[in-house]
Amino acid sequence: MNRCMTTPAIVTAQHLGKQVHAPEGTLTILSDIQFELHAGEAVAIVGASGSGKSTLLGLLAGLDDPTQGYVELFGKNLQTLSEDERAQLRAGKVGFVFQSFQLLPSLTALENVMLPLELAGQNKAHKVAEDLLQQVGLSARLHHTPQQLSGGEQQRVALARAFASQPQVLFADEPTGNLDEATGTRVIELLFQLREKTGTALVLVTHDHDLAERCDHIYKLGAGHVLSESFRETACDAALV
Repeated sequence: MNRCMTTPAIVTAQHLGKQVHAPEGTLTILSDIQFELHAGEAVAIVGASGSGKSTLLGLLAGLDDPTQGYVELFGKNLQTLSEDERAQLRAGKVGFVFQSFQLLPSLTALENVMLPLELAGQNKAHKVAEDLLQQVGLSARLHHTPQQLSGGEQQRVALARAFASQPQVLFADEPTGNLDEATGTRVIELLFQLREKTGTALVLVTHDHDLAERCDHIYKLGAGHVLSESFRETACDAALV
């Protein structure tokens, strides 16, 4: 690898595999995946539909269990932890952006962003949430519920919520998948602006070529395997040449 690795990996996967049992037999979704993510790095996972991208994201985040191999998150082997222990490990350190947004319909935009902060005991939850929603251009929509917001606005609320605790890593599944081109472009800019401010590492499952090209490292999946890896040269990389 030609990346700088001056710090331990935040996420590491070794020989990761996932199989499921179906009426027609055992189906292999992923096989022998190797993966690393370092602090502040942006990684894109790309590939055709059915290549295992979302499954890999779930395994890396500890939302699902592999049938082979293991995942380490912040130096802890997830396969040795209970669900409660995984939740404790992720608390305040891991953010999620789902394709379906997963906002609570009975809460306003402001309340949706405040909720994880309040659960974490943040004393200034209201101000932090309000400032984040202002950063994503929703200061006039604070008190609107999700059904009163467009898809792009809901995605921006989801981004604000994900970054609220300034996580060390953010997992996002098709963050621009349900958006039109103009809104998708704005969401990409917001992702990287927020990353710049917080230092959050990004793991992004995407079909969006423009989004993938903004990342430092691209894993291309096909038939459950890593078909190729590519790196964007950094100043550190150039110094190694």
